Amino acid sequence: MREKASEMTVPVVMTIAGSDSGGGAGIQADLKTFAAHGVHGASAVAAVTAQNTMGVSAVQEVDLEIITAQIDAVVEDMCPVAVKTGMLSSPDIVRLVAQKALDYDWKTLVVDPVMVSSSGARLLRDEAIDTYRRDLLPLATVATPNIPEAAELAGISISSSDDSRAAARVINDFGVKYVIVKGGHLEASGQSVDLLYDGDTFTEFALPWINSTSNHGTGCTFASALAARLALGDQIQTAFSNAKKYVWEAMNNAYVVGEGNGPLNHMWRHPK
Repeated sequence: MREKASEMTVPVVMTIAGSDSGGGAGIQADLKTFAAHGVHGASAVAAVTAQNTMGVSAVQEVDLEIITAQIDAVVEDMCPVAVKTGMLSSPDIVRLVAQKALDYDWKTLVVDPVMVSSSGARLLRDEAIDTYRRDLLPLATVATPNIPEAAELAGISISSSDDSRAAARVINDFGVKYVIVKGGHLEASGQSVDLLYDGDTFTEFALPWINSTSNHGTGCTFASALAARLALGDQIQTAFSNAKKYVWEAMNNAYVVGEGNGPLNHMWRHPK
């Protein structure tokens, strides 16, 4: 008789996002990041994209009924302790995810408001920005916009750290508990500086700037690492620093794939 394998329980983290056929961003980056952090990754695909390191050539949104069925199937059986959102391209999809967050009372919701791909392709309809502000951000534990996304959400231009702080305050006023403005688009003195705002105080975390074309999926990867760390019990400050360090190492240890903006090495902790 075979012995029963020992049972090990790990946190379940779900991503609701778009699929990246090139494997560098979106659902694929999220699941690799979850695996690298030792949590079980589940997913609900909200859109399918045809893309590689050179750009996005096609996008197809998934029917709302199928997105709903995916979320329900995961939540009702696996009970994720954290949920991370990525590409939610339409107002209807944003509203659907917000309603599910209310229905299931998600305690840890990381919202990465994906708007534009690394290659410049628009991944969010303009009319969905107000839906983010009104319906989803008030339910978020953490929002992780980059500089252009923070500027659009806050309705202000950002060209300095003071501007980033002003945008974080506006986004926090939508009801988000914590706002992290990723500073990768605002290089300062050879540093990549991310900013955490808790509604009262600001915390900056900086690492040396890496000049690399292997930067596709950095935002997705950061938000997923943050969700994984929160699921594992980190407090927000620790989760923030751990997620940034993970992305920095994944970028610093990246391998070459394709002719354009390549992926990170999500498994840098697990060399051959």
